[in-house]
Amino acid sequence: MRVLVIGSGGREHALAWRLAASPSVRTVVAWPGNGGTALAGWTPPDLPPADADAVALAGRLQAQLVVLGPEAPLVAGLADRLRAAGIAVCGPGADGARLEGSKVFAKQFMQRHGVPTAAARTVTDAAELDAALDAVADVVVKADGLAAGKGVLLPESREAARRAALAMLDGSAFGDAGRRLLVEERLTGRELSLLAVCDGRDYLLLPASQDHKRAGEGDRGPNTGGMGAYCPVPGVDGAEMARLAELVFAPTLAGLAEEGIDYRGLLYAGLMMTPAGPRVLEYNCRFGDPETQAVLPMLDGDLGRLLASAAAGALDRGAVTARPGAAITVVMAAAGYPGPCEKGRPVTGLDPGEEPDRQVFHAGTRRDGERILTAGGRVLAVTARAADLAGAAARCYERLAGIGFEGAWYRRDIGWQVLAAAGGGDE
Repeated sequence: MRVLVIGSGGREHALAWRLAASPSVRTVVAWPGNGGTALAGWTPPDLPPADADAVALAGRLQAQLVVLGPEAPLVAGLADRLRAAGIAVCGPGADGARLEGSKVFAKQFMQRHGVPTAAARTVTDAAELDAALDAVADVVVKADGLAAGKGVLLPESREAARRAALAMLDGSAFGDAGRRLLVEERLTGRELSLLAVCDGRDYLLLPASQDHKRAGEGDRGPNTGGMGAYCPVPGVDGAEMARLAELVFAPTLAGLAEEGIDYRGLLYAGLMMTPAGPRVLEYNCRFGDPETQAVLPMLDGDLGRLLASAAAGALDRGAVTARPGAAITVVMAAAGYPGPCEKGRPVTGLDPGEEPDRQVFHAGTRRDGERILTAGGRVLAVTARAADLAGAAARCYERLAGIGFEGAWYRRDIGWQVLAAAGGGDE
C-alpha cells in the first residue's frame, strides 16, 4: 500500500515513522513534510510546494491511502475532495471536522447528544460578554475557530477575562477565529486525552495519554500547542476506558450518524476528570500533537491496516494492540514560543544512530543541504519508551541534553504529577 501523509509537524513525522514500519505499507510519502521526514527519505526533493493541489499530488503518487494530519485542511474539506476523486482517506469530511473547526458547534453538539461537558455561553459582542462573565465566576475563554492550538485562554481575573475576550471579538487576538467565542466554566481535575479511530459506525480507542499544554513547569504560564505528553495514564485501566467510551464516544458517534455525518478518521476527546465525573473540554478531528508521538510507540501491529480499514468503513479492531510499559514525549521549542520565534538556527546532535525505543520527531525544522535548521516554534520532540514512566523520562531527558540550537528550551517536568506520586520526581 502507498500512503500519503499530509502535514509538516511532529505528529506527521510520527505517523510516517509508524506507517513505514507497518507490514501493509510499501511506500510512505510525507508532504510537505519537514527536516526529519526529508532525512528519512519520506519527503522526496521533487515534491511540489506546500500550497500545491493535494488531490493532484495524491493522484500523481497513486496513493492508496491518504492520512490527513492537520486540522485546517480537514475543516476546509480536503477529505471530501479526495474521496470525490476516488482516493481512500483517513480523516473526516468538512461536516465532521466542524467538531474542531467551531467550538460553538462542538458545544451545541455535545448538549444535543448528552455528552458531558462544561456549561458555556456563546458571545459575539461586549454586552453578551458582560452577561456571561456575570453568570460564571471562574471562566475559560475560547475562540470559536481554529487558532493553532492557542485559542483557549485561562485568565486569572474577571478583568483579565474581559480584556482577552474583547481582543478576540475585535479580531486583534486571533483574527476571524475569535470574533465569536465561548465563555465557559473553568473545570478542575486531571486532564486526559483519548484518541479513537472511527469508521463511521464503530471505533477503537487507543491507549490514554496526558498532554501538558502550559508553557511553564508545574503547568503554569500561557497555553501552547503542547509541550509534552506521556502514555498510558495510571489509573485509566480497561474498565475505566470502557466507561469513558460509553460516556463520550458512543453518544458522539451515534450523534454524528443521527446528523448524517459519516465520520471516518481520528476523533480526539480532551477530557477533564472532575470530582463530578468526566467532562469533554474539546474535540479534535485528527491525531493530537504531541500525544501522537507518545501513543504510537505504545502500539504493536499494523497501523496502516487500521487506518485503511477506517477509511473503508470496515474497522479492523485487531490491527493493533497496546504494548506494555510507558512512553514520554518532550517538546524542544524555540526562544519566544508560544509567541514570535526566530527561525533558521542550526540544530546539532540529531544523529546518534539507530536507537530502539527512542526517537527524535521533527516538527518546526527544514533541511538545508546537510544541515537541519529551525523553522517554527515547536522545533522537535524526543520520545522514549521504557518499562515505566520514570525510566522513559530518564532516557528522554538524556537524549534531549545532546540536542541543541540557539535559544532551545523545554519543560523538565513532563509527567511530573505521576512521577512525584511514584517517588520519581519533584513537585
